[in-house]
Amino acid sequence: MNRGQGERYAMRRLTGRVSDAEIEALARVLIDCVDGGASVSFMHPLSRPKAVAFWRRIAGDVEGGSRALLVAEDASGIVGTVQLALEQPENQPHRADLSKMLVHRRARRLGIGAALMRAAEDAARAAGKSLLVLDTANGDAERLYARMGWTLVGAIPDYALWPRGGVCRTSFYYRKLD
Repeated sequence: MNRGQGERYAMRRLTGRVSDAEIEALARVLIDCVDGGASVSFMHPLSRPKAVAFWRRIAGDVEGGSRALLVAEDASGIVGTVQLALEQPENQPHRADLSKMLVHRRARRLGIGAALMRAAEDAARAAGKSLLVLDTANGDAERLYARMGWTLVGAIPDYALWPRGGVCRTSFYYRKLD
C-alpha cells in the first residue's frame, strides 16, 4: 500500500473476489457522490440496493480480470475509488477507459483524487496499456486532469443529466502513457 499525505490514506488494488464489506463501502462512496451532485450515471436519490447491485456487477468484472478497481482507504475504510476498463475491442488492445473516479465528500482536498489517478495510470501501464480515455462533468476533476497532463479533446453540451435533473455538458480527455 502506498501512503498519501501525512499517512492519512492508503491505496490498494482490489483483485479476485471483492468482499461484501468492500461492496458496501463502495456503495456508500457512490451514494455520497450522487447525493453531492456528481454526474456519474445515476439519478438522485440513489438507493443502497441499486448502488450495491452496481458494485456487484463491477466486482464480477474485477474477478474476471476485465476491469481494475483501485481504492483509497483511511482509518474508517474506503473513501475513494477509480476503475479501468481493461477489456477493449480487438483493434484497441492498447487502450483502457478510466471511469467512476469517486472521492467521498468528507475526504476531498487531501490528494486522494491525484493518488487514485496515478495508481490507475500505473495499473494501466502494468496491463500493457499506452492510452487512457475518460469523460467528466466536474470542474474540479477537469482541473485535476489538466494538472496531471491529460489532454482535453472537447466537450459535448447537454450530454447527460445532473443527478437532481437538468442537463450538463461532458468533457472528454485522453492521456498517452510513457
